Amino acid sequence: MHTLFKIILISLAAILAPAILASDLAISAAQEPVRILAFGDSLTQGYGVPPGKEFPARLEKALNAHGLDVTVINAGVSGETSAGGLARVDWLLGDGKSGPDAAIVELGANDGLRGLPVAEMEKNLDAILAKFKARGIPVLFAGMKAPRNFGPRYAADYDQVFPKLTQKYDVLFYPFFLEGVALDRALVQPDGLHPNPAGVDAIVKGIQPLAERLLQQVKTRRAGVPAKK
Repeated sequence: MHTLFKIILISLAAILAPAILASDLAISAAQEPVRILAFGDSLTQGYGVPPGKEFPARLEKALNAHGLDVTVINAGVSGETSAGGLARVDWLLGDGKSGPDAAIVELGANDGLRGLPVAEMEKNLDAILAKFKARGIPVLFAGMKAPRNFGPRYAADYDQVFPKLTQKYDVLFYPFFLEGVALDRALVQPDGLHPNPAGVDAIVKGIQPLAERLLQQVKTRRAGVPAKK
């Protein structure tokens, strides 16, 4: 009888062990820091501001201050266009194990400043968002406004790209990355384009509520429940 009891216990252990292990792994994954890829140009990279004052660092600090365990990876490159972003996105995504949990995509400003074809920018941004979607990585998409020196038609075509792609990929959307900062001399550097440290903090304050929703999408995904925006 004692031997039979031992056999039953061993059998139950063999059956339950995989489920227990899977549960432990799920709990461990849910407790890991969330890695947000801040993917953009000089506005993300931190052109002209001291180390630690750039957008990714300030956003990470703000989220941590709210008790959120998150690391924001600075993947901004000064001068980056949408084409340049598309050329390096696969490398940033990695092999699927070392890649980010979520992303903030901020690209297109340099396309507009250079008057590059809007259709090409749209094609590049479309391809970038498609790559994140294929990996199941939640995205917060930051829009931009075209400079008005290329005429009203260019500006209208440019401005509609961002909401159009947002609707196509059903991602979180911050309509204008420089909202409340552009053209405010107290918040931009002498070049009139890039935010100063106070401007970066203004951007962070504006985008933080959406960044927190992005984190919730990651947590929901880790729990195996369909995300809600």
